[in-house]
Amino acid sequence: MPTTRRPARLILAALALTFMLASAVSAQLYRWTDAQGETHFGQGSESVPERYRDRSSAIGAVDAPAPPSGPALAEVVGGVTRIAFTPGRPIMVTVRINGRGLAQLMLDTGADATMVSPTALMGLGVSYRDAPRIQLQGVTGSSSAYAVILESLEVGGARVGPLRVVSYESETRRPGSQGLLGRDFLNHFRVTIDNARGIVELSPR
Repeated sequence: MPTTRRPARLILAALALTFMLASAVSAQLYRWTDAQGETHFGQGSESVPERYRDRSSAIGAVDAPAPPSGPALAEVVGGVTRIAFTPGRPIMVTVRINGRGLAQLMLDTGADATMVSPTALMGLGVSYRDAPRIQLQGVTGSSSAYAVILESLEVGGARVGPLRVVSYESETRRPGSQGLLGRDFLNHFRVTIDNARGIVELSPR
């Protein structure tokens, strides 16, 4: 009897390991460029058309992201949202997307639109089904991105929704950041940046 149970256990362990590895592969976000030069994203290698698989690359997992290790959630004092930051450094903001998961964005008062990486949005279960593809123009040329409608985006007590954000996996994104918090969100509030105290305040208009 012992001689028959051990191989069975080994087979079950091998099958479990195979399943885990397959799940890990399918949880990857892939990026590829088609013949027209447009960039596409998909979940799992099977999402990449066969003729483009040799030029595709895995750019990250789409599992639910771990809680950001950067700044704590903003605090709300008297209806005013306060975000602490270190003067002289980029202002990192922890945001809540669709009332569920967290992401870390860099506050950018010069950015017209809020931008969130596909790895962060897909990891939070945000659908791209009806998201139109758009073109972004930069100093190095144009890139494809998606316009995704979020149910809501919150920073402390400051909430905007629905909000259309740009989803794009920038190769120059700051490490630890999952995108930018732009004026399409910030313009809904009075924004005060106090560099001496290291505090950003978002007040209702």
